[in-house]
Amino acid sequence: MRRGPLALLALLAPALAAAPARAERPVREIDVDVELVLAVDVSRSMSPFELEIQRHGYAAALTSAEVLAAITGGLTGQIAVTYVEWSGAASQHVILPWTVIAGEDDARGAAAILGRSLPVTLRRTSIAGALAFASELFEGNGFASFRQVIDVSGDGPNNEGPPVMAARDAAVARGITVNGLAIMADDGGGGGGFGGGSGGFPGIADLDVYYRDCVVGGPGGFAIGVRAWAEFAAALRLKLVLEIAGRAPVLHLAQAEVPRAGGPDGTDCLIGEKLWRNRGLDMP
Repeated sequence: MRRGPLALLALLAPALAAAPARAERPVREIDVDVELVLAVDVSRSMSPFELEIQRHGYAAALTSAEVLAAITGGLTGQIAVTYVEWSGAASQHVILPWTVIAGEDDARGAAAILGRSLPVTLRRTSIAGALAFASELFEGNGFASFRQVIDVSGDGPNNEGPPVMAARDAAVARGITVNGLAIMADDGGGGGGFGGGSGGFPGIADLDVYYRDCVVGGPGGFAIGVRAWAEFAAALRLKLVLEIAGRAPVLHLAQAEVPRAGGPDGTDCLIGEKLWRNRGLDMP
């Protein structure tokens, strides 16, 4: 006996209701050569002059010929980057959300976002907090790559939150490489420069060594030290080129040491916490 369409639909309805819902098709991840978090210190030790140099420096580096050549010369010819400003253990702010840079137009768009507003300085310095926050940014970001890198820059040691080595080791355990840019330059006006000992606080003369031994980690991890603001732009471009190309440094800038990542070698990775506690100063 032939059944009409309505009768057939009635017979099929129970089976259709019992069938499992079709799984959502996963969103395809975008292939890039590296996923890069630029984590930049905006603690109170940084003067307005230094904060402006940092923002403008990163914007200029992203649009530089050297960095663009490194990007377009990669396997996919593009990278994913996000820019975060941090200070205390709970003070991290995404300024540039995850963005694909595949050429000059993309780079200029990212640079324009960085130039929209000046950073706001906040109290304390938690490299550990910055690393923990940055590590989570890779989860579900919509990109796929063989390398995930946190590029953390700052002018002082960790003095709030968990010990920095624990945060570094947790990031490395997730397959993330941590590179460092240790700023030991003074603005010449008595502000900032904690790492170099200005701003009324003795600071750490060898902040680059602290970064190398206590902050850097993962395959090919490295730190660059900047002792003069005149060297900042060149050091930053070099660092980004090396990170994008996936190479460790093999040369030295005139005023910027490029040490290789290594073991503690006697470096006190809790020096920031001790200085804060023992001095009782309103440190950055």
